[in-house]
Order: sequence, then C-alpha cells, then structure tokens
Amino acid sequence: MAPRMEDVMRLCCDISANQQMKVAVKNSTKGAVVAGGAAFLGGLLGGPPGIAVGGAVGGLLGSWMTSGQFKPLPQILMELPPAQQQKLYSDIMAILGNLNWTDVAQLVALVMGNATLQQQVTAALLSYVTKELRAEVRYGN
Repeated sequence: MAPRMEDVMRLCCDISANQQMKVAVKNSTKGAVVAGGAAFLGGLLGGPPGIAVGGAVGGLLGSWMTSGQFKPLPQILMELPPAQQQKLYSDIMAILGNLNWTDVAQLVALVMGNATLQQQVTAALLSYVTKELRAEVRYGN
C-alpha cells in the first residue's frame, strides 16, 4: 500500500475509533435464503397455509440471524480489498486537497485540530460506508 494511502486509511481508522463507530454489513442474501427456504418447506408440509407460516417463521429467523453483527469500523476498513481502499482514499483526498503532511501522526493532528476538516472527513467516511459497503453504522458500545 502506498504511504499516502496508508496514512489516509489510518486517519479514517483513528477518526472512526475516536467516535466509536461500529458497522454491520447487511447480510440480506442470507436472510432471504432462510426466509425462502422456510416458506418452501412450509408449503411442502402444509400447503398454501404452510407457505404463509413458513415465510413468517423464516423471515423472523433470517432477521435474527443477520442482526447484531457489528464490528468496529477500523477493523472493517483494514480488511477492505485494495480496490475499495483506493475508492475510499480518493473520496478522502478530494476533501484533503492540497494538504501537506510528512507522516500519519501529522495528518491525524492536522485533521483532528480542524473541526471543519474533521467533520468533512467523517461525513465522507460515513457516506462511503453506507453507500459503497451498504452497512449500518452505530456509535458507542
């Protein structure tokens, strides 16, 4: 990973850790498979009323299986494939513009010391997580 990209990724990790952001990437496919499978099984066992009962039970089970899987955002960011890291880097660099820094510590200090810049980077990070990763964001424990 290029040094500047690594610095920006570390900045995003520091900001998200500072705000205690956690994300859950939605596993809607898994929930849909469970709901559909339960509806199919219900249909085989109980006919048309079984489809309704199986769909309802499968929907609840699918929802339960995919909920509550929140991970700290810094962990998610460091596990991103290179193409997604590049996209996030580009989004953040559009905000940082011509800002000059020598190392990650200086970059973090520059951004954290400027409330407007920090807010813009946080907004870009949230936008990336919700649009590109299709994830739900929570704050705190």
